[in-house]
Amino acid sequence: MLAGASSNVGKTTVTMGIMAAFKKRGIRVKPFKTGPDYIDPMFHSFVTGEPSINLDTWLLDEDTIRGLFDRRLETENDLGIAEGVMGLYDGHSLESDVGSSAYLAKTVAAPVILIIDGRGMSKSAAALVKGYIGFDPNTKISGVIINRISSESQYQLLKEMIEAYNDVTCLGYFPNNPDIIMDSRHLGLVPVEEIADFREKVDKAAELAEAHIDLDRILELSRHGERASRYVDPFIGWQEKYRGLRIGVPKDRAFNFYYEDNFRALENAGIELVPLSPLNDSGLPKNLDGLYIGGGFPEVFGAELAQNETMLADIKHQLEAGLPCYAECGGLMYLTKSMTLNSGETNRAVGFIDGDAKMTERLQRFGYVEICAYLGGKSIEIRGHEFHHSDVTISEAVPTAYVITKNSRTWTCGYRRKNVLAGYPHIHFYSNPLFLKALLTTVLAYREEQK
Repeated sequence: MLAGASSNVGKTTVTMGIMAAFKKRGIRVKPFKTGPDYIDPMFHSFVTGEPSINLDTWLLDEDTIRGLFDRRLETENDLGIAEGVMGLYDGHSLESDVGSSAYLAKTVAAPVILIIDGRGMSKSAAALVKGYIGFDPNTKISGVIINRISSESQYQLLKEMIEAYNDVTCLGYFPNNPDIIMDSRHLGLVPVEEIADFREKVDKAAELAEAHIDLDRILELSRHGERASRYVDPFIGWQEKYRGLRIGVPKDRAFNFYYEDNFRALENAGIELVPLSPLNDSGLPKNLDGLYIGGGFPEVFGAELAQNETMLADIKHQLEAGLPCYAECGGLMYLTKSMTLNSGETNRAVGFIDGDAKMTERLQRFGYVEICAYLGGKSIEIRGHEFHHSDVTISEAVPTAYVITKNSRTWTCGYRRKNVLAGYPHIHFYSNPLFLKALLTTVLAYREEQK
């Protein structure tokens, strides 16, 4: 577990460099991300060539977390690296560290390497590390990496201070280097597909890791005994019922926010996933039984999406004809009549849902939510996550299927029209398999109608 003392200590850059350095050594790196973030896993996958898995200890129970983690480590030589979120102990609430990097590390028995920002400190760095080690003795902090170091002598000074007051080893440092800094926008870092020189940044970060990080020691810390997993994937037994269903999945610069294990759940249930691009394709692929439209930045590419009139028309036509569709966040925005940027620029969208999406200057919703979804005549309890700067104004004639609760606040979402369910929450299918079952029941019924 590579975890930061706080946000903005550069843990994504450090993680990227270490992953890339190990890959150059020929080691098969299996990446993970703490919590619900979508953009960091894109970096991981680019660097390692392996899917990056979100492990969220609030959305998922401990047995599921361990099961999803262990099944990714297929051989004894696989190296699992999990990137933390925010600060090491930042979790869901004051009362619990659920959702935190520390909680995840304890759940999967991973040693923690703490990343700190070395600027403006000497002996205070020792106090900082001592506080993190003593705060929760059950969290195994096995090493420290210092970021944004100005010189070798500065690192040696901080290393001496930290090790003199703590039973922990400094494993190296990253020099302060503007060439590997990532750009940001309103939902965090800019996705990898939009960074023209990302390969150069990765290569440079790998060089720095190889030169200044004790990678051999990290490998030693990562070794563990045999892990016996008893996890049984809940979706495996669904294959006989749902095998052969074809579900289209938009994946391009505009739509790329998906939990990788959601794809695994669908594939384990026998579903064929069919990739498509609302930006570049003239229409939907043939013979689809459903659509799964994730989030992303459709508003940023609103003009390009609007120019693809044949795709807009085809999606609307097929949804009107009953094609089932499940859409999250950016997917919801795309299905409305229009998307408006803060500049006032407005672009046409699919127009299936009677409403409009508009960007705002501040976050509208942020954080974990409890969802009661009324689907297929049943109430399904599931957890989700929201993070969006947009707001949608939907006609009151459009019914909702979600009652959402966060702390003491309650609101409705999950807009229903024909066989479409579209809402802001991002949902992990392993949180409650009954949610996906309800969606696939609609898909299966539609397919039977088409015969």
